[in-house]
Amino acid sequence: MRSDLVKLKNIGPKSAAKLIDVDITSRAQLEALGAAEVFRRLRARHTVSMTMLWALQGALLGLPWYALPPEIKQALLDELTTQPAAPEEQF
Repeated sequence: MRSDLVKLKNIGPKSAAKLIDVDITSRAQLEALGAAEVFRRLRARHTVSMTMLWALQGALLGLPWYALPPEIKQALLDELTTQPAAPEEQF
């Protein structure tokens, strides 16, 4: 399956393959679900580090993962620990 995910900042071929494996094939899907939920789905099937969470949010904001402000990182961590996982959706 061809995907334009690799055109997003921070998303290379290996990350794109993992995203496709969890049925995320577009920026629109990533944006609709949010970085934290997509990270949850990735973590359920793959070994991923917190850098992946920062990379996903950075992809949405057009920022390198390492340039995310601390308050955005904290908000993502808070979201991971306070919100239940969203039900599986079909796109």
